[in-house]
Amino acid sequence: MNFFEIENIAFKILGYPISYVELIGTLFGLASVYFASRANILTWGTGIVNEVFLFILFFQIQLYADMFLQIYFFVVTLYGWYKWNTKTSENKLSEISFRNKISLAVTILIGTLISGFLLTNIHLYLPAYFKIQAAYPFIDSFVMVSSIVATILLAKKKIENWYLWIAVDLVCVVLYFKKGVYFLSLEYFIFLGLASYGLYHWRKQLRND
Repeated sequence: MNFFEIENIAFKILGYPISYVELIGTLFGLASVYFASRANILTWGTGIVNEVFLFILFFQIQLYADMFLQIYFFVVTLYGWYKWNTKTSENKLSEISFRNKISLAVTILIGTLISGFLLTNIHLYLPAYFKIQAAYPFIDSFVMVSSIVATILLAKKKIENWYLWIAVDLVCVVLYFKKGVYFLSLEYFIFLGLASYGLYHWRKQLRND
């Protein structure tokens, strides 16, 4: 059996089989979010491992928007790693303006609708690669688009990234539970706590700057 197949089980918890792919992706995802909440540059290195394994996982459970999202995450991770490693006056915690918040909200809405429509029919557009219809394409698209925006804000050290991550984590807890990847759903429940902590920690740090 291929190591990267979700049927390749590492162990079971309360009867739930956890594949090596889900296990590794989950553990490194937890580490990445923890380091992000501490504004620690290690968030980017651990994030790369998380992205590779989740790309493989999401393809196998037909969450194609989440799968494509990992490619984006990989590119932005390299950018964020470079950005955080560059000591400039711009590399400090900050907030975005109200006008930009409105623009981001509109961008997320439009991006979700466009992506959701495309993913609804991706098995018709590319049947050779996507033989099974996408699961929950609009919800999955919201996760993808919001995560894209949140990652950009994280790389720029904008505190609003945590509000978006909290919203994404809430949706993902339910979405992954419904798709039967319970360990990943549990991970996003923990992410929710870490994102809340990240918001608290960054706000405290922002007030002290």
